Amino acid sequence: MIQEFKDFINRGNVIDLAVAVVIAAAFTPIINAVVDRVIMPLIGLVFGQPNFDAIGTFACEDPTDGAEGVVNAAGQVCQGSIGAVLTALVSFLLVAVAVFLIVKAYNRMQGPIEEGPPAGPTEVELLAEIRDTLQAGN
Repeated sequence: MIQEFKDFINRGNVIDLAVAVVIAAAFTPIINAVVDRVIMPLIGLVFGQPNFDAIGTFACEDPTDGAEGVVNAAGQVCQGSIGAVLTALVSFLLVAVAVFLIVKAYNRMQGPIEEGPPAGPTEVELLAEIRDTLQAGN
């Protein structure tokens, strides 16, 4: 079992995945800064506010203490906001676009991918060659 674990860890895919997770963790503050400090303020300029948290909020007052929020069956007070979900979705999409642009720029810096040696004849071409050779030999 230990040998199987060593074989599993020594596979290239596991190491590549670990490196990808570490790199992603290192990029997270950069991407968050771009989204939170550049893109969301631009959205605020266009739409009047930098997020959509105020859209679709719902709340009520708890009659016992006057607190705002939705009272569930257990008597706990909570608030809801559809806009918060919209803000999270927009933030996710912006992060995805930022990561896409970074990966695209990285791939462009790496240059074109070199193709390997030309592929040999296809199976159909080999069979046709064998047929032609057999016909010429008869």
